[in-house]
Amino acid sequence: MAVDPVQALLERVEAGELGDPLPVLAYVAGRDVEVDDAELNGAKRRAITVQAAGGDAQREPSVDDVAVKRLAVELYTDDRRAQLGRAIDELALRARELPRVREAVLFLARDVDLAWRLFALGLVAEDLGE
Repeated sequence: MAVDPVQALLERVEAGELGDPLPVLAYVAGRDVEVDDAELNGAKRRAITVQAAGGDAQREPSVDDVAVKRLAVELYTDDRRAQLGRAIDELALRARELPRVREAVLFLARDVDLAWRLFALGLVAEDLGE
């Protein structure tokens, strides 16, 4: 039987292996948000430029960084926000037997605007990590 990579990741989050579960789960849910590659790459490039202009481009970004907020605003549409909300709901179903993950996913479901910024944080962090 093939291992489901999302379930394996959720189990790692449950075990506390990946730190704060909120940004990890928002990023995982964000994989279901449809964004054209050219639009996404351009927006991420501009956000990284803002991050670099703020000083240390290699420091770990936070949800309140200007670069993260800029990326969140630039990529935002009502449809994409709805896609993220649906993906969070799907994670909640997958996390029924994982109490730590379930609690974090339900928190994100109650604040999809925060989840959207956390998704943007993951995108910025992804680029900085490359």
